[in-house]
Amino acid sequence: MSLKYAVSDLTIQRIIEQETSFVPALEMLPGLTPEVLAENRAWMRQAKALDDQDVLMLCFQSYVVNTPHHTILIDSCIGNDKPRPNRPKWNMKTDDTYMRALNAAGVSVDDIDFVMCTHLHVDHVGWNTRLENGRWVPTFPKARYLFAKQEYDHWFAENAKTEIPPFADSVLPVVEASRHELISNDHQIGDHVRIVPTPGHTPGHVAIAMGRGKDDAVFSGDLMHSPLQTLYPELSIKFDVDPAKAATTRRSFLERYCDTDTLCCTAHFPSPSVGKIKRKGNAFVCTAV
Repeated sequence: MSLKYAVSDLTIQRIIEQETSFVPALEMLPGLTPEVLAENRAWMRQAKALDDQDVLMLCFQSYVVNTPHHTILIDSCIGNDKPRPNRPKWNMKTDDTYMRALNAAGVSVDDIDFVMCTHLHVDHVGWNTRLENGRWVPTFPKARYLFAKQEYDHWFAENAKTEIPPFADSVLPVVEASRHELISNDHQIGDHVRIVPTPGHTPGHVAIAMGRGKDDAVFSGDLMHSPLQTLYPELSIKFDVDPAKAATTRRSFLERYCDTDTLCCTAHFPSPSVGKIKRKGNAFVCTAV
């Protein structure tokens, strides 16, 4: 299993927090039929994308990217000490898996220049903060945390109606510490980092493209959760706020990057999680590299 990739002048490392069964495939993907699942069961199980009970297997991970100028962490996973009663595997977790993985990659919390969240769901913001003396403080003390403004505004409004724990404990403390920046959909960091708007899963979801003058790598966030969605881009998950838009965005993204040299770094595909998009008939596959 590869955890490190080099492309042009980028170094990309996977920081894995969990690889685990998640939600039954037929529940997670409401448009999936038992017949289509049966047709794909064998390869999905071989790829460790589906367990023996037809539950989707997902990876929960961050990426650390070194450009010539910055060290960037993309999506901060699940986190510790966070109350998540509807997810027992995440609820009040106290293990050191994530920090050990970060250290094994040769990265300390002080090394991170930017934290970029593709969106603000629970499993993408968790390590934004850590508990210190009963208070949530930024985990990466020297980093600027970049939140897409459209995404932030959506969750800020939702949190004002009813508290959303991941926003309250993993986003607002960063804002209160003045470590954040709200960015537009055309935001760039130097000549290496660009935002790719990919709405549907959430209103302000973005992918992140990196490379000097071309997209050497793209980080797709929750545009796709399972490799089945490359073969069937019309399949949206039950957590998408706009399933139709998510499907349209997904196909457009796959068309944009298919048969190119761009590394597609997915958030949740089973290991190795990173591949190149190839056309397969009227659909696509993500081929491991």
